[in-house]
Amino acid sequence: MAVLAASTVVIYLATSERAAGPRSGVGWANSPQPVPEIRFQGADGKPHALSDFRGKVVLLNVWATWCAPCRKEMPALDRLQQTLGGAEFEVVALSIDGGGAAAVRRFYDEIGIRSLALYVDPTMAASGKLRTVGIPTTLLLDREGRERWHKTGPEEWDSPEIVESLRAKLRGGAS
Repeated sequence: MAVLAASTVVIYLATSERAAGPRSGVGWANSPQPVPEIRFQGADGKPHALSDFRGKVVLLNVWATWCAPCRKEMPALDRLQQTLGGAEFEVVALSIDGGGAAAVRRFYDEIGIRSLALYVDPTMAASGKLRTVGIPTTLLLDREGRERWHKTGPEEWDSPEIVESLRAKLRGGAS
């Protein structure tokens, strides 16, 4: 019982600090943290790596179709990609579904996701490498692929505050 209580406190402390406030925008750490190389698959089964996105600011969202908060925030991520996505910015929604691309494609079709590319990590290796304590977990990466911000928990990614905060980072060079 003591182990369970201690684990709960550790998880709470880890997630509550990370989950602080994107309502007023998205933070930008002065000390960027390296991110391990993550490998995953596209909708066509071809291999991809996080390093493929260097040169862009990336909002990396680790999620799964069986995660209720993940399902709820996915339309907002799709709208964010539609609004800001392009040569400078990309939302990388990385599913850790064991069912692979087929499960994610069904979900995307079911809720009308049109702007997000489909990426899957059926091995869940990304979750371990990123030390996620729950999903959804979202990291903001600078153009050099370094972590600048981290959040565990859902968010309204297309809120005016977040969109403006990300636009400001893109205008400011975000490196």
